[in-house]
Amino acid sequence: MSRLTGWSVVLVLSLGLLGACGGPNADNGDGSEEEPEEPSIPVEVAAAELGSISAAWRGSATLEAEAESAVVARVGGIVETLYVEEGDHVDAGAPLAQLDTDQRALELRQSKAELERLRADHDRNKAIFRENLISRELFDRTRFELESAQASHDMAKLALEYSTIRSPIQGTVSERLIKVGNLVAANSPAFHVTQFDPLLAIFHVPEREIHKLGKQQAARLTFDAWPDEIFPGEVDRISPVVTPATGTVKVTVKMDKAGNKLQPGMFGRVRILYDSRDDAVLVPADAVVTEDARDAVFVIVDGKAQRRDVEVGFSEGNVVQIVSGVDVEETVVITGQAALRDGSPVDVIGQDDAASTDETPDAEAAETSSTQG
Repeated sequence: MSRLTGWSVVLVLSLGLLGACGGPNADNGDGSEEEPEEPSIPVEVAAAELGSISAAWRGSATLEAEAESAVVARVGGIVETLYVEEGDHVDAGAPLAQLDTDQRALELRQSKAELERLRADHDRNKAIFRENLISRELFDRTRFELESAQASHDMAKLALEYSTIRSPIQGTVSERLIKVGNLVAANSPAFHVTQFDPLLAIFHVPEREIHKLGKQQAARLTFDAWPDEIFPGEVDRISPVVTPATGTVKVTVKMDKAGNKLQPGMFGRVRILYDSRDDAVLVPADAVVTEDARDAVFVIVDGKAQRRDVEVGFSEGNVVQIVSGVDVEETVVITGQAALRDGSPVDVIGQDDAASTDETPDAEAAETSSTQG
């Protein structure tokens, strides 16, 4: 046999073996070629459920006191006594500190003596004037002197009263600025009194979103100082003007009484609930995939992933409302979407384990019954 004939025999035998083994595009017997099976992609899923969801505006706010006052010394003097300390509650008009009164007490006695002298002169001149023994001009002069002395006496009395520094409002002493023995000048700050109930949360809302808010809407605030608590309040007032520099509107929330936990100046996060939906279709927020400004989810149908465009409504926490595109109790993918395409086979993680766990008691019971039999 020639060398060419030998190579021909080897080639024919190789093609025959390749056809017998099926090859990469094996014939199924009907003339069609079998496609390679696509591997299943592991995913985690959750069921769409009916529930209630609320829409809220979120932002940051700073607490302020509804009423606070910088208390000043109306007259100068040396501080003799302190009646209160920081943290003490005081009523309106309560004494906070006492300045020295020796000089003002003497000035009051002096003005009182002068007032009594001029009053006696005026009463005597009044009787004489009735007898036409003095002129009208002299009588009026003594009357004016009496009125001036009365005013001086009242001022001396008021200065003595001002020697006691008093609180103009009810509240809590938040700051003391003077000490015993200090010489304070007139109109210098001495205390700061703050009214902690109610407290106001002040924040600014962009003008394009102000239509969502209205008076008496419920608000919820959280603060870093109390991370596990939510403090309620409601919208008390909304400014009627827009701040030109920032394009925002000032909104004030009145806080409910919170004891001594909250203080003016605290910085917190605010949520204002402006709408709610009952019987809404809800899915985990992780189920929604956004591409090219379009929202979609993958729904499991007959073991395969089906991509659906959806319309998203309200979102709250890690839950999203689906307005259209998904029905209640349909199963949506929450983990593994990056590897999916429409029609991809899936392997639901945890489903087989749960099924085997459910079947184990029955299998053990059957085995026990068989053994006892």
